[in-house]
Amino acid sequence: MLTIAFPAQAFDTNCYVLAPAAGEECLIVDPGIGVEDTLREVLTEHRLRPAAVLLTHGHVDHVYSVTPVCGSDTAAYIHADDRYRLTDLLAQTNPGLIAMLEQQFGQRATWTEPTNVVEIHDRMQLTLAGLDVEVLHAPGHTEGSVMFGLQRVPDGLSEQVEVDRTMISGDVLFAGSIGRTDLAGGSHDAMQRSLREVVLPLPDTTLVLPGHGPATTMAHERATNPFLKDLPT
Repeated sequence: MLTIAFPAQAFDTNCYVLAPAAGEECLIVDPGIGVEDTLREVLTEHRLRPAAVLLTHGHVDHVYSVTPVCGSDTAAYIHADDRYRLTDLLAQTNPGLIAMLEQQFGQRATWTEPTNVVEIHDRMQLTLAGLDVEVLHAPGHTEGSVMFGLQRVPDGLSEQVEVDRTMISGDVLFAGSIGRTDLAGGSHDAMQRSLREVVLPLPDTTLVLPGHGPATTMAHERATNPFLKDLPT
């Protein structure tokens, strides 16, 4: 599986591009703030055609560029419980944060709802761009936070690391940490349930591609991540 990751221009949000191979259709995951130019270069270099945009949740740093990336043809996939966040993203974003972004980028923040939005649900099986994707609902960071699982790994990686599947974890699980739960729509109790019932059952051979920071594996997180090691049973 061709897997390309690069950070957005704000908050170092990871944007992922996944495809069976160069020259094929691809999936774009979490197009955050200021990713359009880099994404265009990636698609051109590898001759990729977007088939869908997958959103792990509806926070501004993960979805800000979804509408220009989707255009009028490509659908954006988001969990039903976070769907409302795409209707008026800026109205739900802290005004101070918007002002900071406007100062950083030197232009007024704008938002238009995507033309084509597909609501997804827990355990839904998607086949997009020649890839089979499982949706795992893992609320806590937001009501509709999800992880996307694939029974494939980046090209050549399995020869270097003992992994046989990939989980794009959004802001549920990071290397050494987890997503915060103190923002609107967050819930500590829901996050604890998601970690216990959705994250911990993942096999050790799972490659984890988080919404921020470096990739990791479930074997490493199970052994070292304090939020998993100290999780109440």
